[in-house]
Amino acid sequence: MTRTPAPASPPAAVGPSFGTLALAPAQLENLAGLGYVGMTPVQAASLPLALAGTDLIVQAQTGSGKTAAFALALLANLELTDATRPFAVQALVLCPTRELADQVTNEIRRLARSEDNIKTLTLCGGVPLRNQQTSLEHGAHIVVGTPGRIIDHLERGALKLDALNTLVFDEADRMLDMGFFDDIAKIADQCPRQRQTLLFSATYPEGIVKLSQRFLRAPKEVKVRAQVDAAQIEQRFYEVREDERLHAVSLLLQHFRPVSTLAFCNTKQQCRDLAEVLKAQGYLALALHGELEQRERDQVLVQFANRSCSVLVATDVAARGLDIAQLEAVINVDTTPDPQLHIHRIGRTGRADAKGLALSLASLDEMGSVGKIELVQGGEVQWYPLAELTPAPGGPLRPPMVTLQIVGGRKEKIRAGDVLGALTGDAGFSAAQVGKINVNEFSTYVAVDRQIADQALKRLSAGTVKGKRVKVRLLQA
Repeated sequence: MTRTPAPASPPAAVGPSFGTLALAPAQLENLAGLGYVGMTPVQAASLPLALAGTDLIVQAQTGSGKTAAFALALLANLELTDATRPFAVQALVLCPTRELADQVTNEIRRLARSEDNIKTLTLCGGVPLRNQQTSLEHGAHIVVGTPGRIIDHLERGALKLDALNTLVFDEADRMLDMGFFDDIAKIADQCPRQRQTLLFSATYPEGIVKLSQRFLRAPKEVKVRAQVDAAQIEQRFYEVREDERLHAVSLLLQHFRPVSTLAFCNTKQQCRDLAEVLKAQGYLALALHGELEQRERDQVLVQFANRSCSVLVATDVAARGLDIAQLEAVINVDTTPDPQLHIHRIGRTGRADAKGLALSLASLDEMGSVGKIELVQGGEVQWYPLAELTPAPGGPLRPPMVTLQIVGGRKEKIRAGDVLGALTGDAGFSAAQVGKINVNEFSTYVAVDRQIADQALKRLSAGTVKGKRVKVRLLQA
C-alpha cells in the first residue's frame, strides 16, 4: 500500500486562535502565512503563561508544537536594537542533539520572519570552534546549542550571557539521560538570575524535579498527555514468536509497502541485527543508534529525511527529538514496557492531514506491556494474523529518491538555490526531479529522483556549482 506523502506543515490544531494571544500584528500575520491556524493543546496551555513571563515545566511529546510554544515566548522577550549596534545574546535554547538544535533553529528563524533584524545562531559539536567564534563576534540575539559546545564557548569567553532574559531546556529528560546535568547546571549558573526559564520534557523523571527546583522560580506545570488519533493512525498488532520477529518486519514491509518506515527496537543489538537482515533481503535500510559517529549519524538522517532510504531502524534513545515529515509507517519491532513511549513512537506517523500506519509485534512475554498500552489508550488493541501478510505487487520496495553528496557547504557559501540552479540549468533536469537539499557546514546533500541518479551525478561532476567545479558522490544506504 503506497501512501501519498503529505507536505511538511505545523502540527495539526483545532484549538484557540493565535489571535487570542498578546502577539504583535506582524507576528500573527507571519503565523498565518506559515500555516499556523489554531493552537495545539500544548501551545494553548503554555503560551499565555509563557508570554506573561512565568517559568514553566511543560510535559509534551515530540511533534506536539512545543517548539513554537517556547519560540514565540522568547521572541516576544527580545529587545531589538538598531542594526548598527552589536547584538547581545538574549535567549539560549539547550538541546540534547545537534539534529534537534538544527530543527529548533530553523523553526525559530521561520517564526522570526516578521522582524528583519533577528539573528539566530546554532552552536553544536561537529563544526570547528573557530568558525562559530567568528559568528559570535558578529553577534546574535538567540543561541541554540548542545551543552558541551555551549560550555566550550563560555570557557573561551566567546559567548556572553549577561543580557540573557530567556533560558529554554528542550527535551530536558533526554539531556539528563545523556548525563548532561552538570553541564546544564554550569551553564544556568552563568545566566542572570532575573530571567524566564522554560523547561520542556516528554517524560518526568526524578532529575527533572531536581533541575526545576534548582533553576526555575515558582514554575507552573503544564502536562499534555500524548494521545493517538484513531482517525489518523491505523494501529495493528501481530503476535510473534521470538525467532520470527525480524522476518515478520519484512513481511509487513512487503504487504503494506510504505514509502518511508521508522522501525523501533528496544536495544542497539536488535537494531543492528534488523538492519543487516533487511539489507540482506534487498531493502535500503539504515540503522540509527548511539554508537554512530556524528558524521555517520548526519548522513543516515539526511538519507531517511529526503526519502532515499526506505527503512530507518532506531532505538528510542537515538530517535529522540527527530521529527521526520512524510512518515508513512512506524513498526514497533519490540513492544516497549512504557505505554507513553509507545504513544510517542506511533505519534510520529499520521502528522498533519496524512494517514499513518502503526504496526506492532508482540510475543507472549510482552503481553503485560500490551495490557499497559490498552489501559493508557482506553481500549483493546486490534490483533491480526501474520498469515494474512502477503507480498503486494510492484517488485522490490525501493525509495523514490537517491542522495548525492557535494563536497562543500556553508563554508564555501553554497546555498540550496545554487544546487537547484545547477541541476535545473545546464544539467537540464526539472525542479520536480529534485528533492530536499541540505546545506551543512562542509557538505551539501541533494535528493534526486532515482531514475536520474546516475545522470545527475555525472552532470554535476562535470559542471559547476556557484561557478566552481565540485566533487560529488552517491551515498549508498
